[in-house]
Amino acid sequence: MSDLPQPDRVDGAPHPRETSQVIGHDAAAASFLDSFSSGRMHHAWMLQGPRGIGKASFAYQIARFLIATPPLDDGGMFGAPEPPTSLHIADDHPVARRILAGSDPSLFVLRRAVDDKDNTKLKTVITVDEARKLKEFLSLSATDGATRVVIVDAADEMNIQTANAILKVLEEPPANTVFLLICHQPSKLLPTIRSRCRTLNLSRLNPQDMERALRAANVPLPADTHHLTTLSDGSVGEALRLINLGGLDTYADLVDLLQNAPGLDRGRLLKMAEGMVGRGKAPKFELFLGQIDVLLSRIARAGLMGPPEAEAAPREASLLVRLCASPHAAREWAGLQQEIGARLRHGRAVNLDPAALVLDTGLKIDQAAARLAAKR
Repeated sequence: MSDLPQPDRVDGAPHPRETSQVIGHDAAAASFLDSFSSGRMHHAWMLQGPRGIGKASFAYQIARFLIATPPLDDGGMFGAPEPPTSLHIADDHPVARRILAGSDPSLFVLRRAVDDKDNTKLKTVITVDEARKLKEFLSLSATDGATRVVIVDAADEMNIQTANAILKVLEEPPANTVFLLICHQPSKLLPTIRSRCRTLNLSRLNPQDMERALRAANVPLPADTHHLTTLSDGSVGEALRLINLGGLDTYADLVDLLQNAPGLDRGRLLKMAEGMVGRGKAPKFELFLGQIDVLLSRIARAGLMGPPEAEAAPREASLLVRLCASPHAAREWAGLQQEIGARLRHGRAVNLDPAALVLDTGLKIDQAAARLAAKR
């Protein structure tokens, strides 16, 4: 089973259920504890925020806590017990051990399954077949009276049939069961599902928490950690992707290439484009397209807010200010970002040659730089 692809695990990082220390989400933890201690805890929670910030790890932390901690009561003749002050459950606790092994009978995880025709790939959505397994889980009695927990990872990956099945369960929730819906893009969910969940907003990690989280995951950090934390924008998952795919070097090369814009080196651009072609290059190409969008966004922002507080690559700040020195230029760069983003999405959808897409995008950026330089 360990060789099968896992939709909720980032390459090079522990699985979220293996993360006992959740970093950077103290406010969300306090909010959940307040609800638990009140004795009127909601049956469904939406953990929403950008991808890669630790929502799944937080969900598993809640699951360990709920299954291991009996609901508070009035304590009878001995008085009410003190409410818990932390979601942490010790690693050697039986519940923590079972969840780590993926064998706790009180936890069900609804996620994308392995493709039936190719077990090296995952299905693109959470299908209704997986929802039927959830129905079977809910039909069983809770073990030893423990709270049952259902983690949906991620809720915005459910197809419409699965979403309707989940909605029906949320409308008539089974007793002693808590649902944790991990959500990257709430707008993709049915409004009726959102309305039946209490929302916990999880924020991007600050640079200090980012570094702590990466060290806790035993990730080898690059020398320029500040570039990594800036470019990953508070997402540990994105930081790992950058490390795994050499994204820091790619972005630095892109910034360096544009130092001569307008009039960038077309031979160098062509070489960069050709580096995106070939077997196994698809993940790096997808990362590169995202970095183009990030760079255009940072250029536009510089025209409105000035130089960035932190650089994502050497000499980036001076480049951003030179290319976009005014609010008027910012509007033009923002428009170009939208235009190029649409062209790249279309190009990927119809399988255009990656090198041609990169070359065309680089030339459009250079043309925009020339057009704005002429207006100064």
